[in-house]
Amino acid sequence: MYDTILVPVDGSDPSNRAVEHAFELAERFDAAIHAIHVVDTHRYGEPALSSTELVVDELEARGHDLLEELMDRADNIGVAVEPRVCHGDPADEIVAHADAVDADLVVVGFQGQSHRRPGRLGSVADRVLRSVDRPVLVA
Repeated sequence: MYDTILVPVDGSDPSNRAVEHAFELAERFDAAIHAIHVVDTHRYGEPALSSTELVVDELEARGHDLLEELMDRADNIGVAVEPRVCHGDPADEIVAHADAVDADLVVVGFQGQSHRRPGRLGSVADRVLRSVDRPVLVA
């Protein structure tokens, strides 16, 4: 049913739940996972020899660390993971990457790091859900 699963990763609890769902589905369907971490340059701007560059570099390094942890966990259960760190608007990058890898499913956390509104869908999850032309599981 699923060959390619895309899961955005930001380190939040909902994102971690999405990763767990993606792992379970990948094991069940022998699917590959594409994991993406987007440095939100829509929010911070692109780096250019300023304090913004330090913030963006730190966010990018954190994304690499998150994906490295995810890959270690995936190795332990025998799931293939293709990691990607990129810059841009998170929802736009997630949708574009889902198209680029022809994902059969996108598994996204209901809220990310920047939103802590109990019971409300986060803006990135909402935009992905409304924009992507493939199934989305919201964890």
